[in-house]
Amino acid sequence: MYLGLLYKATLESGVMRYKFKYQPYEHQLNALTKSWNKSEFAYFMDMGTGKSKVLIDNMCILYDRGEITGALIIAPKGVYRNWEKGELPTHIPDHVIHDIVLWNPSQTKKQIEIQRKLFFPDDNLKIFVMNVEALSTKKGADMAERFLVAHDALMAVDESTTIKNKDAKRTKTIVSLGKHAKFRRILTGSPVTKSPMDLYSQCEFLDPWLLGHSSFFSFQHEYAVIQRRTMGAHSFNHIVGYRNLEKLTSLLNKFSYRVKKEDCLDLPDKVYVKRTVELTKEQRSVYDSLKTFAMALLEEGSVSTDTILTQLLRMQQVCSGHVKTDDGVLKTFDSAKLPELMSILEETDGKVIIWATFTHDILEIQKAITEKYGEQSVATYYGETECDERQEIVNRFQDPNNGLVYFIGQPRTGGYGLTLTEAKTIIYYSNNFDLEVRLQSEDRAHRIGQNSKVTYIDIIAENTTDERVLKALRNKINIASQVLAEDFRDWIV
Repeated sequence: MYLGLLYKATLESGVMRYKFKYQPYEHQLNALTKSWNKSEFAYFMDMGTGKSKVLIDNMCILYDRGEITGALIIAPKGVYRNWEKGELPTHIPDHVIHDIVLWNPSQTKKQIEIQRKLFFPDDNLKIFVMNVEALSTKKGADMAERFLVAHDALMAVDESTTIKNKDAKRTKTIVSLGKHAKFRRILTGSPVTKSPMDLYSQCEFLDPWLLGHSSFFSFQHEYAVIQRRTMGAHSFNHIVGYRNLEKLTSLLNKFSYRVKKEDCLDLPDKVYVKRTVELTKEQRSVYDSLKTFAMALLEEGSVSTDTILTQLLRMQQVCSGHVKTDDGVLKTFDSAKLPELMSILEETDGKVIIWATFTHDILEIQKAITEKYGEQSVATYYGETECDERQEIVNRFQDPNNGLVYFIGQPRTGGYGLTLTEAKTIIYYSNNFDLEVRLQSEDRAHRIGQNSKVTYIDIIAENTTDERVLKALRNKINIASQVLAEDFRDWIV
């Protein structure tokens, strides 16, 4: 009993003696107390609960106590610059003298000189921020390894579901690099986006034995129910369910801290609304033809999954009013989605985020809003938006006195790392099958700093893949809830 109390006091003292730049919330302090001196740990903290601050404080505590000299932070391409310009300057205390270097594959004289700061023989905390895509390249992997070998380092993977694919080159590289790090951390609000199998590679980076299995197949055998299925001339293993999830949850609890926004933040409610439209006769004809073709491919059983997914993607495009043919020609249709969107905007007060999967839709929405409300009222945030413009767009949108009212973005580009709490309405012009993308994009507005309820509106074409996508997303979140020992959530009405 006495030793247990002494151990707890030692843990807490490492945190309590640290001079925070900003005092943490109770849940952030709890996360730090549980994790700060552990070799490996997972912050499974909902978006908007401040997991970036927790990691930064953990990093600085370890530096203060002489445990590390460097930190390597890996983040998605759309987020990693925000670590350099936003998160790190905001939360690192003044007494922690540090150098921050952002990965740049360019080997100009200037860039080489900047990178040299990572290896200067001084007492500064060296912080190297890389985008996860860079670890798919030899240049990026070599630089990361050189940094880790040179320092007693903490290595962290932000939005760690980017390494859930065990077969991806970057996953294998990051897992291997982690062996050089003294401390390892993963951060995500939704570690399970498709199935419990998502957890294996994330936890393998921390330590292969944390889940009690040295191989993915052993892990899969324990937690997945597999049936052999035949389609055409092909047979394959198919996961039909999951088992032993209570055991899995118990293992996760030993090296992770889980918190949901509703448990720790007094945030206003989320409200979900569905607005339905019908396909035009032309849309329905093209849609049904694509559907028939996709079914024929499935029955044939001789095509790749990518081919089937391409057909599904085209079916989604048709629902939004366009489709790209095999020869790259863009065919457009009259569609009820855009008029429905403009009708919603007429009913809506305040600033609005509009998420659309396809670039064509983004540009068409921008054109329609510009014609009705003026050029200054709208901005686009997608793959082709210049990096220098992105932060300016966010700043304008977050300024309540600025005339930028409508933020149109691709969830995969703008759905990560941004704070857009001036929005009270988020409209989904289209969705995709990736649960994490959906959750991330939802929480750009529903996070610390939001004082009003947020309304989420899905524009759905009836009797189409739009409905199937929403159903698939619902199923995935239920799986995630089981693994993380959470209650099932009513998500999309």
